[in-house]
Amino acid sequence: MMDTYTKINTLALKELLVQELNTLDEERLKEVADFLAFLKFRSRGATWKIDRAQMADLYREFAEEDKRLAEEGLDEYTELLRQEDLK
Repeated sequence: MMDTYTKINTLALKELLVQELNTLDEERLKEVADFLAFLKFRSRGATWKIDRAQMADLYREFAEEDKRLAEEGLDEYTELLRQEDLK
């Protein structure tokens, strides 16, 4: 439970914050809103747990496609280098 002194300081702080918010332009207000959303998220005590088996399954699922895309990119890159050499 808050004592009277703490309540007064909290009210003064809130009043000061409101005054400061009233001076901000729209872009800064959006930044403050983003920061408040971050603080709320963080206060929930969110923890990230990585399921290694699920990650391995995802890696296997996309490995072949990743390899194909990388090889296509290399072929395109080689062709661009060849065209530069011809200039």
